[in-house]
Amino acid sequence: MSKTIERCRLVLIAPDIADPADRAKVLADALKGGDVASVIVPQYGLDDAEFQKHAERLVPIIQEAGAAALIEGDSRVAGRARADGLHISGNAEALGEAVEKHTPKLIVGGGNAADRHHALQIGEVRPDYVFFGKTDGDIKPDAHPKNLALAEWWASMIEIPCIVMGGTDPQSALAAAETGAEFVALRLAVFGEPEQAPSVVAAVNALLDEKAPRFEA
Repeated sequence: MSKTIERCRLVLIAPDIADPADRAKVLADALKGGDVASVIVPQYGLDDAEFQKHAERLVPIIQEAGAAALIEGDSRVAGRARADGLHISGNAEALGEAVEKHTPKLIVGGGNAADRHHALQIGEVRPDYVFFGKTDGDIKPDAHPKNLALAEWWASMIEIPCIVMGGTDPQSALAAAETGAEFVALRLAVFGEPEQAPSVVAAVNALLDEKAPRFEA
C-alpha cells in the first residue's frame, strides 16, 4: 500500500482511546517504531461529527509516516479527511458498490469473509485487498484459525492481496505471515499498552524480517 517489501507487512488498526490528543500521540509514536503499510481508522463509538474530526487529525499523521490512511465505513469522512482509502467491513455487495464508486481515486478493500464462498464473492468485485477477520476481532492471543486457513487458501490461488487480523499477542503476526498473506493487521497487540507501541512495532518488524517467508518476484 506504500513502499514494497518482499515479505508480509504490518497494518495497524487505530486504537480506541477516548482522549483525541492521547489517541493521536499514541498512534504517531507507534508509527515511529518501524515499517507500517497502512492504518485502518474505525469509527468505534464516535458520532459522525466526532469521527470526522478524529479522521482529520489522524490522517496527516499516518500519511507523514509513509503509510496509507484507510477510513472504515464512511466515504464522506474519507473524502473530507483526504484519506488514501476506504475499508468496508460489509458484504460483497457493499464492497462492490464502494469499488465501483471510489476506485481508482481511493484504495478500497475489506470483506470479513466467513468462508471460501463469501471470499470468492468478494474477490469478484475486484477490491484492492481482502480482509480476513474483523478489525475488532483480536479477542485471543492468536489469530483466529479460520482466518489463517482462509488466508492460506486465498494466497495460494488469488492475486488480490489479503490482510489477516492478528491476535493480542504480537507473535501472532508470524502465523499470519506464514499463510502467504501480504499483510497482517494488529490492534491490541500494539496498543494494549500504549507506551509500548513503538517497541512492539519495532519487534514485529524484526520478527517478520527474520522469519516471515519471502514473496517470489
